Amino acid sequence: MTTADIRFYFDPVCPFCWLTSKWIRMVQAERGLTVDWRFISLRLINEDIVYDAHFPPEYEAGHTAGLRLLRAVARAREEHGPQAVDALQAALGAHIFDTPPPASTDETANREHRGTREFLEPILREVDLPTDLADALDDPSWDDAIRADGDEARALTGKDVGTPIIHFEPPDGVAFFGPVISRLPEPAQALELWDHVVGLARFPGFAELKRSLRERPQLVGFGVDPGSVGQEEDWHGGSRRQRSERG
Repeated sequence: MTTADIRFYFDPVCPFCWLTSKWIRMVQAERGLTVDWRFISLRLINEDIVYDAHFPPEYEAGHTAGLRLLRAVARAREEHGPQAVDALQAALGAHIFDTPPPASTDETANREHRGTREFLEPILREVDLPTDLADALDDPSWDDAIRADGDEARALTGKDVGTPIIHFEPPDGVAFFGPVISRLPEPAQALELWDHVVGLARFPGFAELKRSLRERPQLVGFGVDPGSVGQEEDWHGGSRRQRSERG
């Protein structure tokens, strides 16, 4: 069996993970890379965290919705193979982040909706998968498979990470959290960024390059129009601070 060029560990509700995955797909199209899409659940990573003390109020609902969606994707992988994961990763991200935000201002309810049959079943039909995969939304027996993927990823990076995680040239290559990007590069920039990231990954002594200031992701679902720059925010521990450092 041929090993993929990279393993990409994703949670479908992470906006930065979505942007990085779109960049990876750009590079994949140009370089002919093979990608093994695997799971990492922000809800499971933070299962021992008191959400109210660490995150904005809507995060627990969002992370829980992500875990519910991953249950359905895990079942799709079991019953329909890795190509189903590829299709669902792309379709879920497009519906969550590349469509206009809901009219409702109840952000907790909006995020909870992503973990429902009403949200998932049309996406399953869109990618020609059976809608009964949505039965897995409420089935925690799939959590073991999701947890195993996440544990695999964090065994390679250490535990103080979130999403995305990319394992370069597995099984012997190194894995890193990131790159975290807030906007999609132009095609020429995408390949340049890839070459630089791979260059860092191949240096055995490289550990981390990080800043906590991030632009609000350039995503329609966040109300940021393509081509515009989102407000800069200071992120800590996987979430934006309650008050931006810049007004």
